[in-house]
Amino acid sequence: MNPFTAEQTPKTPHISFDPVTGVFELSGKSVPENSVIYYKPLFEWVDSYIQNPAKTTTLIVQFDYFNTSSAKCIIDLFKRIELISKNQKGEAIINWKYDEADEDMQEAGEDYKSIIKIPFNLISFQK
Repeated sequence: MNPFTAEQTPKTPHISFDPVTGVFELSGKSVPENSVIYYKPLFEWVDSYIQNPAKTTTLIVQFDYFNTSSAKCIIDLFKRIELISKNQKGEAIINWKYDEADEDMQEAGEDYKSIIKIPFNLISFQK
């Protein structure tokens, strides 16, 4: 299985999902014209990956901003990652990184953490 990557643009995030190491990174802004269409290839890739995941999958998320339609896609992604643990195919962890001055991103991470049933770490940093 090949890695899934996408370059960051002014409207879409940097994506780097490595199936060998199990390290997945998502960062930047997510305000695509149509979030469902934009994230569809990633979801298809993840659906394939979760059939035979790495022993540990770590999703590192560091958004500067995302819109409402992206928020739904983010939860859909988290639910897919959660399936790795639910299906007992490996361990899955989400690390939500946010600028300590960005209360909106901190609150978004806290909201997601309350929904997701796998280890979900809130990690603040200073810019």
